[in-house]
Amino acid sequence: MTGRLNSAQPYALGLFRIVIGLLFACHGAASLFGVLGGAAGGGTVDAGTWPGWYAAVIQLVGGGLVALGLGTRAAAFISSGSMAYAYFKVHQPEALWPMQNGGEASAIFCWTMLLLVFTGSGALGIDRLFASRGESGAKAESESERTPVAA
Repeated sequence: MTGRLNSAQPYALGLFRIVIGLLFACHGAASLFGVLGGAAGGGTVDAGTWPGWYAAVIQLVGGGLVALGLGTRAAAFISSGSMAYAYFKVHQPEALWPMQNGGEASAIFCWTMLLLVFTGSGALGIDRLFASRGESGAKAESESERTPVAA
C-alpha cells in the first residue's frame, strides 16, 4: 500500500499545486476585476493602493504561475511572503487567533505556498517539462565531453 501511495505522490502534489494555485488566483481576480463576488463587500480594489492592489496582483500572477507549474518555487515564495505580510499586518492586530481575526485564508495560503517552495511543482507542471529537457541536454553535453573527438 505504501509503495503505491509513494508512486502516486508526484501526481497528488501536482494536483494539490493546481488547486491551490487556482484558488489563490481567484482571490486576485476577485479583487482586481470584481468577478466571483469581488473584493470584500463586492467591487474592486483601487489600482495602486497599498497593500490591497499589490497583494491582488501577486495573488493573480503568483496563483497562475503556481497552477501552471511555471517558476513554482519562486512564485510560491513571493506568494507565501505576501500572505505572511497580510496576516501579520492586516489580520493579527485585530486578534491573536486566525478564527478571531478573519485571517484563516491568509494563514493557510502562507503555509501551503511555503510547502510548495520546498516540494516544487510535482508532476503535471511546466517546470518539470523544462527540467527534463535540461537534463537530457546536460546528459548529451557530458557524454560528448567524455568521448574524445578524433580529427
